[in-house]
Amino acid sequence: METATFRKRAGQNTVEYLLILAVIVGVVLIAGMALKRYMPNLVNQVTDAISDSVKGLGSTSGNRD
Repeated sequence: METATFRKRAGQNTVEYLLILAVIVGVVLIAGMALKRYMPNLVNQVTDAISDSVKGLGSTSGNRD
């Protein structure tokens, strides 16, 4: 009797782990689609900010003699 109960519980554990894995995969896919949509704009904004900062550093006199 204990063996049958153990097998039933082991099967339940497997199903629970597969459901958790399916949820995690779903979240990763949704996050990937969101990042794909918004990342190009974000990358361009960061690139522009870095370029502006570098141009600002180049135009200042700094510690030149």
